[in-house]
Amino acid sequence: MFKNKQAQTGGLITGLIFGVASLVIGVIIAFVIVSTLTGAGLLQAGRDSASVTAENGTINLTGYTLEGASANLFVSGSFTLTGLANRTSGLTIDLGNATVSDAGVVTNGTSPLLWNNVTFNYTYSLKSVEESSVDALAGNFSAGVDNVSNKIPTVLLVAAIVLILGVLAILVGVWQKMRIGGGNI
Repeated sequence: MFKNKQAQTGGLITGLIFGVASLVIGVIIAFVIVSTLTGAGLLQAGRDSASVTAENGTINLTGYTLEGASANLFVSGSFTLTGLANRTSGLTIDLGNATVSDAGVVTNGTSPLLWNNVTFNYTYSLKSVEESSVDALAGNFSAGVDNVSNKIPTVLLVAAIVLILGVLAILVGVWQKMRIGGGNI
């Protein structure tokens, strides 16, 4: 019936729809991969542990941050106090008199006493390089999606303008084909 199917292809509209759908599907697949790696604990087998002895600090209500908490790869919640001693008197302090937070901050536990010169012994876990990389990837990926989502209105506006110009071009082409003859009846 129609030998020339040029006006029937809809290449512009199909391309726009396919491009947006591919982008959405790609983002969903990437989110699934990253969340699987971070949530399944697949990379925790490579963790190391660190032991610190004779770190000097204080035990009070405001808190003392252990030096291990400044390590880039420490695992939150992995700090365990193994020994406390008052450096002034040399006496051992009961571990129940201090608590350590997930972030490695030591505060006064149940005792009303404050110690300004304390030696800490503790252990903590370090993330593997792979686990740290996945954490960084998840953070960068989320930031990247936020940046892209800020630009979606602009992309949709450009797509709408291209779509309108494409429809106008098709209408002009159809109108020129319908002008058969030079106006003679």
